Amino acid sequence: MPPGKRANSLALAVLVCLAEHPMHPYEVAQTLRTRHQDDSVRLNYGSLYAVADTLVRRGLIEVAETERAGRLPERTIYRITHAGLTEMHDWLAELLAVPAKEYPALEAALSFLPALAPDEAVSLLSERVERLEAEIAGAGALRELVEKAELPRLFWVEAEFAMALRATELDFVRRLLADIEAGTLDGVSWWRRVHEHPDMPVPLPPTWGPDPNEVQP
Repeated sequence: MPPGKRANSLALAVLVCLAEHPMHPYEVAQTLRTRHQDDSVRLNYGSLYAVADTLVRRGLIEVAETERAGRLPERTIYRITHAGLTEMHDWLAELLAVPAKEYPALEAALSFLPALAPDEAVSLLSERVERLEAEIAGAGALRELVEKAELPRLFWVEAEFAMALRATELDFVRRLLADIEAGTLDGVSWWRRVHEHPDMPVPLPPTWGPDPNEVQP
């Protein structure tokens, strides 16, 4: 699979599961849920069957057998091919080794922050802080259970990573809130003028970086 088509992490999850043994898509879903990997991979059954069809067309998995139990619909069991094993390895290796540009929702919201009034932004960010604190507390409790169960760290390291990201996010949002409230955020005066006097002309904020209208060679 060309790197450009490696956008759907559910496809990688299917390959990893089938590398263990042949499975029906429903068993793949149950495996991901049992291991709580659906916290890391967006999972829904409709998409799962569509992903399986796509992987078959690309020669990465194939039909191993079909089975029927009574009047239940026929079930298709898939297995991974040699090409699928190679793709799984290369895809996972790329994800681990190469930082990718991602588009987190919070990053997008922060890029448009001046569209909201400062006081409203403070209120909303304060609400986010509360939600993050609750989420981190819940994750901490889950971590204690996992450690008491003596589950090797290898099998929950993705949850540890997610918690570290949330902790970093919480720290950033707290500092941003403090800067807005104290008026020390550079540009906050302009921001307040825009919303306090919407009918008055306000200088546009400075731009930076290459001119988007410039023709690139």
